[in-house]
Order: sequence, then structure tokens, then C-alpha cells
Amino acid sequence: MAKFLIADDHPLFREALVGALEPLFEEVEILQSDSLDSTLNSLDANPDIDLILLDLHMPGCENFYGLIRVTQDYPEIPVAVVSASDSIEVVSYVMSFGAKGFIPKSSPTPTIAEALRCIMNGEVWLTDELKVQIAEINSDEINLAQRIAELTPKQFQVLKLIHDGLLNKQIAHELNVTEATVKAHISAVFRKLEVNTRTQAVLLLKKLNLED
Repeated sequence: MAKFLIADDHPLFREALVGALEPLFEEVEILQSDSLDSTLNSLDANPDIDLILLDLHMPGCENFYGLIRVTQDYPEIPVAVVSASDSIEVVSYVMSFGAKGFIPKSSPTPTIAEALRCIMNGEVWLTDELKVQIAEINSDEINLAQRIAELTPKQFQVLKLIHDGLLNKQIAHELNVTEATVKAHISAVFRKLEVNTRTQAVLLLKKLNLED
């Protein structure tokens, strides 16, 4: 029996997807979550999950943090991003951050089922149109995604808090660590992103803003 986790904060979409997928898979159990925290809890409680269908806009998932966290913490579980944000830049980031497929939310149900089967068989899945577009993506975009992908989840958290304007002391309080640990994380972030200042790091993160 296959076991899927649908991670999306819109209950109507989750229920519609469950109802659409259940008839297309002979035996399937479908779990649901509506935030990054509930997603991580579900993954901890169900180590036999076969595939995650992940939305990019859930609480806690801003700037791709949810995808980065899930793919780094549970590398053995394939992730299919299901999102309405389907610009080629977003798709290139998603694939660089470890997703095994990108499924536009506008896709018909049979296409979603085909994508899930391909991903569970160890393949990478994109629509034909996205395959063509991603082959033409600007190398600077790919380079940025690769640099961001090198950050650990904790380093990414620190980068987000820098983006929010917090000082080292405030970041230390927020993450319950020492200021020395924060400084070490910031140094690692600067090194991996190939920047020298907070402003430069924030500008890179702004390029990942899904609302732009």
C-alpha cells in the first residue's frame, strides 16, 4: 500500500486532491498536514510515507524553507511540489533544492497521478513545457539556487532572521542559542552565498520571494 502526505494549508484543495487520487491508486493511504510543523510531526510519526506532496506557501515554508527542511531532514522520502507559483525561476529553485518533481496546481488529476507514479519509481518529473524552459534558464539563477541549497536548515533560519532585521542578540534569543553560535552561522552563510555583508545576503534572499 502506498502512503502519501499532502502538505497544504488549504483544506478544500487537500480534500479535493484526496478524493481525486484515491480512485486512481488501487491501495493508498493519504495523510494531511497544513503547516511546516504539522508536516514534520507527520513525517516523524509515519516513517513509511512513500511520497510528500508539498505546497510552497504553508505557514513556516516561506522562501523555500519548508522544502529545504524536508528534503534535508528526510532525504529518503521523495518530494513533489504542487504549487500555483509555476514561473520557471521558481521551478528551477524547487528542483535545485531537492524536489523530485514540480506539478502545477492547474494540472488535471490523471497528470498528477502519472507524476506521482514516476516519482515513486525513482524518476524526476516535469511537464514537457517546463523541461524545455528549465533547459534555457539563466545560469545565474541556477547558481543562486545551488548556493542557497548548500545552507543547512539552521543557517537558512538565520538568514531569514537577518532578512527580518534582527540583530545577533535577537537571533540568539529566537533560536535559543548563544551569540557565538549565531556568528558562526552567519560566517557560514556568507561563505556559502559568496557575500561579505548582511545587505548582500538579504538581497539574494529577496530573489526567492514567491510573491514577487
